[in-house]
Amino acid sequence: MSSNVLTMYGGPKRVDGQERVAAMVSFSDVSGSAPSAVYVERQLPPGGTSAYLAARGGGTRSFALWADDQRREPVATVVTLSAGGGVARFQVLGARGEVIGTLVREKALRGRGLRTRWTVHQPGAFEAVGFKGRIVWWWMWWFLLPLMTLVLLISVFDSVPGNEGGFARAPRRIRWRANGQVPLEFRSKGDKLHLHAPGVDWRLGAALIALLRSFHAGAWDSVKK
Repeated sequence: MSSNVLTMYGGPKRVDGQERVAAMVSFSDVSGSAPSAVYVERQLPPGGTSAYLAARGGGTRSFALWADDQRREPVATVVTLSAGGGVARFQVLGARGEVIGTLVREKALRGRGLRTRWTVHQPGAFEAVGFKGRIVWWWMWWFLLPLMTLVLLISVFDSVPGNEGGFARAPRRIRWRANGQVPLEFRSKGDKLHLHAPGVDWRLGAALIALLRSFHAGAWDSVKK
């Protein structure tokens, strides 16, 4: 299946003495409208970093996406519509304020199921629902939880870059389904988001992988500076 693969990277904040945007989302297929990369940073509220970190504990997120790491051309923003009770709703807006899509995260056991549920809606295109991990892998993970400490230590020394933790890490793969199709897929190996459907807005994809990575261990937007 041909797809555009999105990968999120960190990077240095200062280059040649200038402050630059650190996080970058790269695109594997730039034959269409997607660029080779966009840059993502958190948008801090009036209270600064401490206020952002306090709000993100309840599920709130706020990101800016840029065409370059010097913030010269805005691409999109991610804002929180609501967050509470384990359910958070986000909206992705274009550079002119137009709605690109809506993303909803329902935390496991707090929303409508035993697994974390992600809903992606692109107006005029599709609404896709995906669940974090497969049920069979979750059952196996919980059953083997007492052994995870040992497995984790082994996997740290026997894992590929970008997949540290291996089997000891909780299941994270997500496959979104819409009308019998799979327009989106997040693969935990390498933390890559695959845009399988050609109609998926690349800005929505970039916003989605930034959100997904913000809810993982060692989240990129959780730094204190």
